[in-house]
Amino acid sequence: MQAASGDSTGPGAADGPDGPVRLERTARGELTAHIRGAAEPAHNVQVARCFPWSLRGRYISIRDSEGKELLLLADLSELDEATAALIEEELREKFFVPKIRRIVSYSAEFGLVSVTAETDRGEVSFQLRDREDVRLLSPTRAVFRDVDGNLYEVEDFEALDSASRKHIEQHF
Repeated sequence: MQAASGDSTGPGAADGPDGPVRLERTARGELTAHIRGAAEPAHNVQVARCFPWSLRGRYISIRDSEGKELLLLADLSELDEATAALIEEELREKFFVPKIRRIVSYSAEFGLVSVTAETDRGEVSFQLRDREDVRLLSPTRAVFRDVDGNLYEVEDFEALDSASRKHIEQHF
């Protein structure tokens, strides 16, 4: 396949396995995209999931510094391992969503629900205003948005202990 820049041997070349793009991080921490067929690399690009809850590894948008989409990747498997790993790292840092493993305590007072939960990132305490702060993604999966806008995910209600399930069922 054709390299993104004219010089396929230089450091800016998109010379990996036939992927549509190769990303690298600059010394300043910015991402540079070498898009196959583009005359110049795109600097300070951003990555975003188009369907962050339902299709996490698919439909990844590569955008310029203004937010304009440069390339839509149907699947991360289209990429070389280093670029796919860099995208996953960037998305993990950008979208911090702890996974709830257990509800430690739960109380409802004055229209707020206070929750302390054990997550894959440690114990957290947060507050929810109402049922609209819970988004069901499937019959067994949900995302909670706290009063500060932080997100917490329950990947599988059935995997929670019975006390945790009871707390969630009481309010939601």
